[in-house]
Amino acid sequence: MQHDKPTYDVVHEPDQHRFAVHTEGHTAVLDYQRFPDKVVFTHTGVPRELEGRGIGSRLVRAGLDWARTEGVRVIPTCPFVSAYIGKHPEYADVTER
Repeated sequence: MQHDKPTYDVVHEPDQHRFAVHTEGHTAVLDYQRFPDKVVFTHTGVPRELEGRGIGSRLVRAGLDWARTEGVRVIPTCPFVSAYIGKHPEYADVTER
């Protein structure tokens, strides 16, 4: 019997300035502040119950892809976002350090 890894859908909630994953009664978030020419990723929060599943990375990837589509520069004030970018140089083009 094969067990598929669960997929976690990331939703953009622009009214709350965040990307989120809602699962198992918990919410993981990537918070941001949007400016005309840039986005500042301020906080990544994953509840302890959801840690270790790659949800934080999925949130950051969604946020970075969105920033690229929007044509804005990314300022990663959140240490998790900064570390993710450091491990994924394909996002260097959208990052302002």
